[in-house]
Amino acid sequence: MNHSKVEKSILFPSLILVVAVTVLLVIFRESAGPVLEGMLSGITNRLDWAFEFLTIGLFMILLWLMLGRYGRVKLGGANDRPEFSKFSWGGMLFTASMGTSIMFWSIVEPLYYYTSPPFGLKAESNGAAEYAVSYGLFHWGISAWALYALPAVVMAYSFYVLKNPSLKISSACRGVLGKHADGFAGKAIDVLVIWSMIGGLATSLGLGVPMISAVIGSLFGVEPSLGLNIAIIIIWTFIFSFSAYFGLYKGIRRLSDWNVYMALGLALFVIIAGPTLFILSYFTNSLGVMLDDFMKMSLYTDPISKSGFPQAWTVFYWAWFAATAPFIGIFIARISKGRTIRELVFHVLLWGTVGSWLYFAVFGGYGMSLQLTGKLNLTDIQAQSGDPSVIVAVLHSLPLPVVVSTFFIILGFIFLATSLDSASYVIASVATKELGPNTEPARWHRLMWGIVLSALAISLTMTGGLNVVQTTSVLVSVPVLFMYVLMAVSLVKWLKHNEQKHIYETDREQRSA
Repeated sequence: MNHSKVEKSILFPSLILVVAVTVLLVIFRESAGPVLEGMLSGITNRLDWAFEFLTIGLFMILLWLMLGRYGRVKLGGANDRPEFSKFSWGGMLFTASMGTSIMFWSIVEPLYYYTSPPFGLKAESNGAAEYAVSYGLFHWGISAWALYALPAVVMAYSFYVLKNPSLKISSACRGVLGKHADGFAGKAIDVLVIWSMIGGLATSLGLGVPMISAVIGSLFGVEPSLGLNIAIIIIWTFIFSFSAYFGLYKGIRRLSDWNVYMALGLALFVIIAGPTLFILSYFTNSLGVMLDDFMKMSLYTDPISKSGFPQAWTVFYWAWFAATAPFIGIFIARISKGRTIRELVFHVLLWGTVGSWLYFAVFGGYGMSLQLTGKLNLTDIQAQSGDPSVIVAVLHSLPLPVVVSTFFIILGFIFLATSLDSASYVIASVATKELGPNTEPARWHRLMWGIVLSALAISLTMTGGLNVVQTTSVLVSVPVLFMYVLMAVSLVKWLKHNEQKHIYETDREQRSA
């Protein structure tokens, strides 16, 4: 496998930005926290309409791409074939994006909707229970994955069809930016994307490390502590380093495959060991409620009652997903050579949505069953001891709790490692001068970013700054709104400009088939 040289004009500004902002956040975390929270609140309350129109608009654009004449456009040359099986490809699509977030939120999120429901429903009522899992299916379903799919299509088209020799969002905006994509504007976009990746990873860590720490603590009878959190990050770094050494084809792909097998195995166990019929029936009902109210949920801003529900949940999620979408888009593009636009869009929406729905159906349904039948008062546990304690209580309510908790810990480690693996690969790709279809960022470069990310994680864990970094990553979503417009316009311009070429190549491929 060939490797390329780093692009110093992106590498060094990115490193300086990451280190400088982290140091400042650590030093001024107590004063910075409220300021950043205020800015975040301002964004979610004033730009709620923008993020909601963006998300539903992207979904419509993707439907047009998938069902229209451009769906047959191949992302690569006439002889290019997919590099990965559909299982490995789909597994990497899902695991690189979700991390431990889906393990965490699929259990605790429905409880929040049950106690603080939307649409003016009474807390802990039957109506609130109907929306508890439904809103989780909405937030982690097709709309969320639409935010990831568009950057992936634009990046893949730029890299494999136009042969732009770089995996950078600035290249994906070249259709509008022109020569400025190589200048200051392009460099600023790429550095901003790297920071959004850091923040997205901080979010996975901020959720995953305390969760795994709580489960380990319950398993071994020790109190979760700072030392335990740091030990988790070190073990996780070791797993990542092993994977990064072997690269995309042998490392990330295999880690992702194990991840999918274990995630499916755990979900299957809960379905069989838990109230099977309730889980299946509750999911069916929740899916119906979500589909029936899809447009209402998509454009819900609640300007009259001003409950704050859509801003605190839907708008925050769309902003968070949008901030991390350029990173996910680059990674998905890199692993999608030889696929058509229709295939790429369909599988991103399918794998992502089905994977998320499976976990909300199983773990959300099981948790709500415990709550509604009175077997465990999870809402009280959540209010008194926090979300990680809810997860421990749910795991301990299952048969073979020690085995299940151990399996859950291992899965959590692999989910975290897959996220870091993918993040370091993408950051190294963005900070690499030129990449060909068969070229990877240098191994030392990938490992360096992994070590930087791990060192950041440890320092921020020690100082309690992970939540602040997470907030800053969501603030990045405001300029990302404009990036989406640039990417969408660039893609349409490229497709129309090359329309005759695509028609000829598609016809030739169909004749040869």
